[in-house]
Amino acid sequence: MATTDKRLTITELDFDDIKTNLKTFMRNQTEFTDYDFEGSGMSALLDVLSYNTHYLAMNGNLLANEMFIDTASLRSSVVSHAKTLGYTPRSARAPIANVNITVNTSSVDTATLARGAKFTTTVDDVSYTFVVATDITQTRVGGSLTFSNLPLYEGTLITTRYTVDTGNIDQRFIIPDSNADTTTLTVQVQASASDSTTTTYTLATDITQVSGTADNYFLQEVENGQFEIYFGDGVIGKAVSDNNIIILQYVVTNKEAANGASTFTPPSSIGDSSDNTVSTVTSAVGGAEPESIQSIKFNAPLDYSSQGRAVTSNDFKTIIPTLFANTQSVQVWGGEDNDPAVYGKVFASVKTTTGSNLTSTQKTSLETALKAFTVGSIRTEIVDPETIKLRLTVTYKYNSTATTKTLSDISSLVTTTLTNYNTNNLQVFNQPFRFSEIVGQIDDTDSSIVSNITTVQMAKEFTPTLNTATAYTIDFKNAFYNPHSGHNSSDGGVISSTGFILSDDTNEQFLGDDGAGNLITYYISGTSKITVNSTFGTVDYQNGKIVISSANITSISNVDGATSSVIRVVANPSSYDVVPLRNDILEIDLSNSTVTGAVDNITSSAGSSTTSSSSSVTTAATSTTYVSSSSTSSGY
Repeated sequence: MATTDKRLTITELDFDDIKTNLKTFMRNQTEFTDYDFEGSGMSALLDVLSYNTHYLAMNGNLLANEMFIDTASLRSSVVSHAKTLGYTPRSARAPIANVNITVNTSSVDTATLARGAKFTTTVDDVSYTFVVATDITQTRVGGSLTFSNLPLYEGTLITTRYTVDTGNIDQRFIIPDSNADTTTLTVQVQASASDSTTTTYTLATDITQVSGTADNYFLQEVENGQFEIYFGDGVIGKAVSDNNIIILQYVVTNKEAANGASTFTPPSSIGDSSDNTVSTVTSAVGGAEPESIQSIKFNAPLDYSSQGRAVTSNDFKTIIPTLFANTQSVQVWGGEDNDPAVYGKVFASVKTTTGSNLTSTQKTSLETALKAFTVGSIRTEIVDPETIKLRLTVTYKYNSTATTKTLSDISSLVTTTLTNYNTNNLQVFNQPFRFSEIVGQIDDTDSSIVSNITTVQMAKEFTPTLNTATAYTIDFKNAFYNPHSGHNSSDGGVISSTGFILSDDTNEQFLGDDGAGNLITYYISGTSKITVNSTFGTVDYQNGKIVISSANITSISNVDGATSSVIRVVANPSSYDVVPLRNDILEIDLSNSTVTGAVDNITSSAGSSTTSSSSSVTTAATSTTYVSSSSTSSGY
């Protein structure tokens, strides 16, 4: 007779665990006492049952995961959840360049660049086509017509037509190419094949403003990364009718491949003239892949919470990437938190995926687009990111008996550790540099490393206006090391810089400080520093701000051995934990950091006690940089 205990453990999902569980259960039944489950046909039956249970459990688990946006892994599931939140994922984006076009003609008064007019360019020896997105007409002035700041979109202008059949319930209006840029999409509805009257429809963004007669269309992502256009039902949006012809025009792009294009060849003729010149205002930027699954997961809930309004900083951080696809990171702060405070304004800074700053045209365009989301009289100003470069000096010791790696091998591994930390932990807004983290990761680079001593310096660059007396502010927003008035003044303080020439002196000069709050300039004579100006500006040690009162700089020395348009200023921080504020971004300056290793005499055997060293990251040598010697206190 069977036992009364019929219970099974049902938490296992692995095939082997399921089979073991079933065998254990059956062995507890009197009908199978001393039964050989391994050598009988029952084993094959248990395999089938276990596989079936395993598949069902896994499918059930996967299905449950797809039910929620934060656990879903299929793009179709994530997109569907985003749709319920009113969020449409970003399509592929075409690079956009801005050009000025001059048409030399005296025979026509007006000329039109038609939508789809082609311009050609080459990037990395590959040819690309840029097109005009809308019809643009200009009037002749004198002997020429000028198209100013004309945006060009990379790709091919495609037209797709559908004839409406209301009897076909399965009819859909789909953009067939997954690389279509939906920002270039125009939707027109033609009355019929025999009636060429067309109506241009606009994308509905707020259903509260869409009436039953409104000429609006709706957009959603569907399968295969394609986008579908659909229309209203006569209650929310005008419905289309039988035999209407839907005309879709859009640009199919190569996405980021054409970013950086800067030279363009115009069509062979504009108007009646083949004498046309093109000058580039801004090179092509903004080309991007369709929005990723992770980005949709992150942005959709935030977009829902913003309700189409930019009020909180998170609202701006959600909206800006939808307006400018080439966005890697966004920082936003209120005017009251700015230095100096500016009330009634919101500041935003955008780090692009290409690393380049937004052009003035892009900033203006983004500021204008944000007006539709801001509340009241709040104004948005886009400012450039600023980079604080961290210069690390790493000296580690290792046990030579605990590894077969050479000193050079270990130094290379430590360099890789710095590189990975730079990539994974820095180079975006709001990411601080944690000294204890990097020290710990250096120690963990290899089991033979027993200790390391690491020091940190901060560096910022500014671009001076040559041959013009100008004031400059270099704001690190992190306190400088200055334990007392006059600290380290004999060695030039805690400030140093690359070289420059002033209008009133032919000597190459450098920045320093006297430890008492005064910025100085000096030049090098042999091994001596000769102070030129002891009140060149001020140094705010507590707030980490350097102010140059007025400087007429005539030329700039090389930086890192190459011609430069910037002056680099280096400062010793009060804390090795460096925190970026507002539009600052931290990154490790790998080319000006050093890694030096030495055998640890305590842990290594007597035969390996000779100290040796090697540097795998070498500080870039320049004849124009003078770095002050450091104090021995607090790591300096």
